[in-house]
Amino acid sequence: MQFSSTLIQGTLVKRYKRFLADVQLPDGSIVIAHCPNTGAMTGCAEPGWTVWLSPSNNPKRKLLYTWEVVLTDQDHWIGINTHKANAVIKEALLEGKITELSEYKSIQAEVKFGEENSRIDFLLTDPEKEACFVEVKSVTLLENDRGYFPDAKTQRGQKHLRELSLIAKQGKRAVLLFCVQHSGIQSVQVAKHIDPDYARELKQAILNGVQVLCYGCEISPEKIYINQSLTFFS
Repeated sequence: MQFSSTLIQGTLVKRYKRFLADVQLPDGSIVIAHCPNTGAMTGCAEPGWTVWLSPSNNPKRKLLYTWEVVLTDQDHWIGINTHKANAVIKEALLEGKITELSEYKSIQAEVKFGEENSRIDFLLTDPEKEACFVEVKSVTLLENDRGYFPDAKTQRGQKHLRELSLIAKQGKRAVLLFCVQHSGIQSVQVAKHIDPDYARELKQAILNGVQVLCYGCEISPEKIYINQSLTFFS
C-alpha cells in the first residue's frame, strides 16, 4: 500500500486523549495530528521519536494531519494507523500474497454478517468453494521479542470472535488475520495478561474451527506492504 501523499517528518511531543498527538515539525512549529489508533499504543508513542504525518487538503477537516508511522529508538518501524491494516491486507489478497487465501475469485469488504450486528472485514468467495470470512486485527504491541494482541481490553474484539465461531460451527471457513504493523515482531501471541476474556474467546474460537493467520509488514514513510508469514502461539 503506497501512501497517497508524501508524508511529513516530525518529532513526537506527546500523545493524549487517545486520538490526539502533538508533533514538532522541522521548522519548530507544533501541530496537532489525529492519532487513528484506539489501543493503548504501549511502546509506540514515546516523546522524542521520529514520526511521519499524512497531510489533508480538506479545509473543513478540524485536524489537517494524520499520524501514520513512527520509528522507535530501537530502529523498529511501526504503522500507527490501524485503519491502514485493511488496505494493506486487501492489496495482499488481490496480489495473492497471502497464500492460505489466494484461491478465491472474489473479495468483498465490510459485509454484514452474524447475529450481533457485525461487519466482516473481507468476504472471500469462489464458485467452487465455501465462502471464507476474514477478520483483520492490527498488532503493534511488542514485549520480549514477541507481538501481543490485544494491547487493551476489547469487548468489540470479543464480539468478533463470537461471530467467527458461529460461522465456523456452521461449517464455513472463518479466519482471524493478524496484520503485524511492527518490524520488531517476529511472532504473535494472545495477550492473556491484558484481556483474559479475549484469550478465552479466542481459545474457544480455535476449538470451533476458526483459523488464525499472522503476517508481518515492511514499513517505511513511502509504503506498507505484507512481506512474511509469522508464527502464532495460542
